[in-house]
Amino acid sequence: MLKFFFFLSSGLFLGWSLGANDAANIFGTAVTTKMVKFKTAAIICSIFVIVGAVVSGAGASHTLGKLGAINEIGGAFIVTLSAAITVLWMTKIGLPVSTSQAIVGAIIGWNFFSKTTININSLTQIVGTWIFSPILSAFFAFILFFFAKKIVEDYKIHLLRLDSFTRVGLLIVGAFGAYSLGANNIGNIMGVFINSVKFTDISIANLCQFSAVQQLFLLGGTAIAIGVFTYSKKVMLTVGGGIFKLSPITALVVVLASSMSLFIFASQGLHNFLHSIHLPAFPLVPVSSSQAVIGAVMGISLAKGGRNMNFGKLGQISVGWIITPIAAALLTYILLFFMQNVFLQKVF
Repeated sequence: MLKFFFFLSSGLFLGWSLGANDAANIFGTAVTTKMVKFKTAAIICSIFVIVGAVVSGAGASHTLGKLGAINEIGGAFIVTLSAAITVLWMTKIGLPVSTSQAIVGAIIGWNFFSKTTININSLTQIVGTWIFSPILSAFFAFILFFFAKKIVEDYKIHLLRLDSFTRVGLLIVGAFGAYSLGANNIGNIMGVFINSVKFTDISIANLCQFSAVQQLFLLGGTAIAIGVFTYSKKVMLTVGGGIFKLSPITALVVVLASSMSLFIFASQGLHNFLHSIHLPAFPLVPVSSSQAVIGAVMGISLAKGGRNMNFGKLGQISVGWIITPIAAALLTYILLFFMQNVFLQKVF
């Protein structure tokens, strides 16, 4: 068990990195517009990201597992460590990269090293969401902006009351976004350990089961929460104010739009409901909260005519999205070689 926890440490490190880079993006726009204090945002984000991970985290992790079924804990350790180092490096230079891209790149690196066939269908689904998720968020933000604008104009809400409503709304949709993030992204940091988990199911007063996977996800969710508190402010400011200046109302729209996008790709219930009425369902795959938030910010900018968008900062972020999976894959391949040949650990 001690060996298992040592190897699990890289997953916890990746969870911390996700909290520092991705999780706080849910509240980035709210904090930048000074509608919500950072400490308040961090507390709410931490609580709901853990709840989302434990309650609804299983759905999106299955697709990631199909991409690379890592059956040795030594391999899982290197995959998550490589992804975490990549995310940390990008975080230190202030770019909101995708943890989803980092872990996918790392898994592909493991596939090449172990000569495992890549599941093209799963890879296509995941990569497709990297393109579709920010577009969907931009669409939601575009529609919600005009809806919010109409409400404000038609009901002529007093400025002070509007300020109060906006603050409360940011807290509510932020909690929803944090829940969706935990449900969607916990598979990124703990999914590769599912085949190696050493915990046993726990029965709570014979009323419900706390499964081994849920216990694993609880640890991962806690690591995300620590990352939010300790290292997220710099990326918050990049997302919240570096691309396009937001007002409190548009900040609320961005949080809600990006949260809806995350929820759609994480909800097993919505997925099953759409299938039950014979409609196509969105794939249950981990998507990036950074991409969702940036897509929503772009949607707001487009709704305002595309003025004042910082295309230079947007270009820097796009470069980070391209570099992330490539760097993670290369680093994984190199570290797997050392793990197998120097430390004599099985990695596949």
